[in-house]
Amino acid sequence: MDHSPRRQRMVEVLLHHHIQGLTDGVRAFADELRAAGHTVHTPDLFDGRTFDSIEDGFAYARSAGLDAIRERGAAAADDLGPDLVHAGFSFGVTIAQRLAQTRPGARGALLVYSCLPVSEFGDAWPEGVPVQVHGKEDDEFFDEDLPAARELVASTPAAELFVYPGDQHLFADSSLDAYDSEASALLVQRVLAFLASV
Repeated sequence: MDHSPRRQRMVEVLLHHHIQGLTDGVRAFADELRAAGHTVHTPDLFDGRTFDSIEDGFAYARSAGLDAIRERGAAAADDLGPDLVHAGFSFGVTIAQRLAQTRPGARGALLVYSCLPVSEFGDAWPEGVPVQVHGKEDDEFFDEDLPAARELVASTPAAELFVYPGDQHLFADSSLDAYDSEASALLVQRVLAFLASV
């Protein structure tokens, strides 16, 4: 009988940043996943620009073209194999969720700070694709997405919804004022458990 410790499966994650750009906090989050042995790709959709506020980030994205930026994000998956966990922070969820629902072979999805109605990208969540949704209970942005998140979770046994106390939107970004170290640590713990299971 083999008594050697079970080797954890390492996965490949495509992580799309939020509307304030590929900040040091997004990079730090990716590094936490890498430290656990996973491969994490973090395409920079804003060409090195980061913004001090959500409003400034949206102003830039609108001027550059929201759809064009999303297409660039989706194209980042073209150079990678199909066996990916598609992850996104807020604005990045619009890319990650689309890829998870429309690209065959997705290994999982991590939707952080946001969730779109499943009907945006298809008739139903793809069978056998596990997904986690994370957000703060009093976050005005996430509050708008909660009905869609609850509908997703009700539609498939492969989905989990985690709601944290507080009102900060980008709470796991250690480079922003919205950072909540306690909630962020719990988020990382849950994400790592998810990655170990897919």
